[in-house]
Amino acid sequence: MHIKFPFDSHKPIAGEACIDIDKRVDDVFHYIGEKFFENYPKWAVEVVDFEPLDGKEVFVGAKAKQIRKDNNGEIESVFEITDYQPQSRLIFQGLTEPYKHSYFLEAAQEDRHPTRLTFRFEFLELEVFMRPFEKLIRCAIEDGAENTVENIKNLILVECN
Repeated sequence: MHIKFPFDSHKPIAGEACIDIDKRVDDVFHYIGEKFFENYPKWAVEVVDFEPLDGKEVFVGAKAKQIRKDNNGEIESVFEITDYQPQSRLIFQGLTEPYKHSYFLEAAQEDRHPTRLTFRFEFLELEVFMRPFEKLIRCAIEDGAENTVENIKNLILVECN
């Protein structure tokens, strides 16, 4: 007998946050995109260990290993850059865990600031037993996204003078 659940375990759960940063889009992308492997552990404060696996150059296909501190302990995963468009976006996706991080940049006006940064986090798959907690998980993801954009903004304003 096949049991049909009222939810799909393969349906992503996502949250996103936007923030304006009073810097030019090329400066913001330099920090987030071009220097990703150097700066990611600075804004992802839950990352306790981080290792680029293909050198420090950012390109589609570049991989990294991270260990993140979670409520239930430490979670190790390997991810891969899946989209890299200078001045526009950086996306990476977990290879060993089902998640995706997307960073989108948009200049308010050409050669002017502020730059609008949108960060989106997605759980691409969720265990069936976790589906009843989907709303709580979504709230936690949205809080994490807000913290991420705030961290990035604060770091850029301090480090990119």
